[in-house]
Amino acid sequence: MAEPAREELSALAAIFCGPDEWEVLSRSETDGTVFRILTKAEGLTGADVPLELVFHLPVNYPSCLPGISVHSKHLTRAQSMTVKEKLLKQAENLLSEPMIHELVLWIQQNLRHILNQLETGSGSEKCTFATGMTVEDGLWITLLHLDHMRAKTKYVKTVEKWASDLKLTGRLMFMGKIILILLQGDRSNIKEYLILQKTSKVDVDSSGKKCKEKMISVLFETKVQTEHKRFLAFEVKEYSSLDELQKEFETAGLKKLFSEFVLGLVK
Repeated sequence: MAEPAREELSALAAIFCGPDEWEVLSRSETDGTVFRILTKAEGLTGADVPLELVFHLPVNYPSCLPGISVHSKHLTRAQSMTVKEKLLKQAENLLSEPMIHELVLWIQQNLRHILNQLETGSGSEKCTFATGMTVEDGLWITLLHLDHMRAKTKYVKTVEKWASDLKLTGRLMFMGKIILILLQGDRSNIKEYLILQKTSKVDVDSSGKKCKEKMISVLFETKVQTEHKRFLAFEVKEYSSLDELQKEFETAGLKKLFSEFVLGLVK
């Protein structure tokens, strides 16, 4: 991580020093740093709206945009997604310099205005969001590997819900002890999914206590190529053999991906 980013993290920890205002969720030399900030901003009625902002700083931040996730019990899913897109748009104006504190201040000052725009929403405003997401990132595909699922039924339902909410298609695949998640969709939505996967209590530990997913790895990520199949839905599938799993990848135009990343998981 670049020195400006390290200094920014130290400053943020000092600024957001109230109870539960600040929490580092994960640090990695390859994946960067994920942290959570709890703050408030004025909503439509004038009352404060609690906001949970999760930021993912890639290792080359601030030369690239941070990942951003917005959660609030007082906002609908559509409102949260709109706030996220507005924050990312604002972040584009601050690229190459530490920006997290400015983004938090900006949303504190502009949340009411954003929600009001959404309420009265002109067609052109809605168009901007849709076009911005598609043009900037296009269709991407990502392959994730999970080490295990103890609370399988609940975990599967959670993954299906996230994929549905974020308009992602693909497969949740089980073959013996191998668990893979293949996601296809807008890149910013895939990033949002990864933040949810890493920061939510989706499983239970050996004692049955709820816990976050710490044993997930991104095996592959690329823009969808012409030879890749477009998945129409997100499906959960179980495979009885490696050959059956391989055929799924080959049918999807991902034969090379299977050879390079999946075969190595077979012990």
